[in-house]
Amino acid sequence: MSDSSTSKRPVVVIGAGFGGLAAAIRLRAMGHRVLVLEAGNQIGGRARVFRENGFTFDAGPTVITAPYLFDELFELVGRDRRDYFDLVPVDPFYRVRFDGGETFDYVGDDARLLSQIEAFEPRDVDGYRRLVKRAQEIFDVGYTQLADAPFNRMSDMLRIVPDLVSLGAYRSVHGLVASHIRDERLRQVLTFQPLLIGGNPFRTPGIYLLIHWLERKWGVHFAMGGTTAIVSAMARLLDELGVEIRTNSPVERIEVEGSKVKAVVLEGGARIATDHVVANADPSTVYTKLIASKDRSKHTDSRVARKKQSMSLFVGYFGTNKKFDDIAHHTILLGPRYRELLEDIFERKVLADDFSLYLHRPTRTDPSLAPPGHEAFYVLSPVPNQLSKIDWSKVADGYMDRIVDFLDREVMPGVKESMVTRLTVDPRYFEGDLRSYAGAAFGPEPRLTQSAYFRYHNVSEDVGGLYFVGAGTHPGAGVPGVLCSAKVLERVFPQPEKAPVRSTAEPAVAHP
Repeated sequence: MSDSSTSKRPVVVIGAGFGGLAAAIRLRAMGHRVLVLEAGNQIGGRARVFRENGFTFDAGPTVITAPYLFDELFELVGRDRRDYFDLVPVDPFYRVRFDGGETFDYVGDDARLLSQIEAFEPRDVDGYRRLVKRAQEIFDVGYTQLADAPFNRMSDMLRIVPDLVSLGAYRSVHGLVASHIRDERLRQVLTFQPLLIGGNPFRTPGIYLLIHWLERKWGVHFAMGGTTAIVSAMARLLDELGVEIRTNSPVERIEVEGSKVKAVVLEGGARIATDHVVANADPSTVYTKLIASKDRSKHTDSRVARKKQSMSLFVGYFGTNKKFDDIAHHTILLGPRYRELLEDIFERKVLADDFSLYLHRPTRTDPSLAPPGHEAFYVLSPVPNQLSKIDWSKVADGYMDRIVDFLDREVMPGVKESMVTRLTVDPRYFEGDLRSYAGAAFGPEPRLTQSAYFRYHNVSEDVGGLYFVGAGTHPGAGVPGVLCSAKVLERVFPQPEKAPVRSTAEPAVAHP
């Protein structure tokens, strides 16, 4: 196998989202030459930024947990993350508002959390203590031991089955929580987190309860300047390390010869020879669109089509000329239905009349994201993916109007008349701009049969020299999962002969 550090061929990373940028840093730290190709006109992938009329809107992820993963990336090459961007804790982690107006502040402080639980249902205080102990035990197996471990063989899966069975992690997140918590409202507070990674809590396996302990262990943070400040910092670091990022460079196909990567070919015909490709792109799209069918025996079009894809998202970004000081940084607005709404979204794939929402108010923490005296928001609604056949060209504007009417009536009186800018994205954006199969926002849905070994592998079974990072591969979606997928590379990617890059000296290689 040709070694990327000694040949003229760089490792090609497809996609400049968090997964691709983290992979490029880790590969460069190992000593490889790296070239990053981004299809869009800006980097960040789902974490790109929209700027409109003086407002800064993070397009995608806004919740930063496990900040040590970012610290670790910069430390790999002798840098201090704090010299590149600032993270600040958010309190409460989330404010949950139930239909009718009652609220619950999900926080990291035990005393505050338990006092709220007691007010809802005194018997659930002990139940929560048992639940959080179970979450910690699941975390110790499912995250500490496995998040950055490759699952390329069935034996990798079988060795953890006894632990998962003993912890009840094969049950759904909702089922596991309901076995400890009586109050239906508290069950919702403690089970919405799988939606942040594209899962239905009634079908997502209980191993994902580890998210609860992950948040309790490290807290919930926000990057000053917005999530886009992290993207910019990672790009700056890569530039210092001599790694080129090319935007407006969509890959049309991966050229395969003798079942191994030979080159990537861009739209327009430009060809870049390489022995190794790391795809920070939806694996379903990579296999069906970028690799010829003759070069795929496992991931055929029909097998990919049978996978259950996650839901999609409708996101409205808006700025106001009025401040809303009573709104938390993160608010979960639960509608009148829970299980039934999730069935509409995930299974029936219909656009319901009601909705549950995530409301993001970053200017509570960082006022610089809006003009003076103004506020920036985004409101997110889980919706069916493109397999629903919903014609968003006809319903998108009306759907946003319904959301704004609800916010004005129930949550933020006066928001409608104070709105000075507004834009939206819907499943067409995920399918088109982000090249996500069926417009799914998080890749394959994190079901038991699509997790760990059963998720797309980090090392392609069809094509030698092809690797995957990002939401669609192991360990899954969410910022910690995506960053951990890049850590997996260190265990499966060939080592270069050249010494790793770990000092703060000038870059050792020129741009590819």
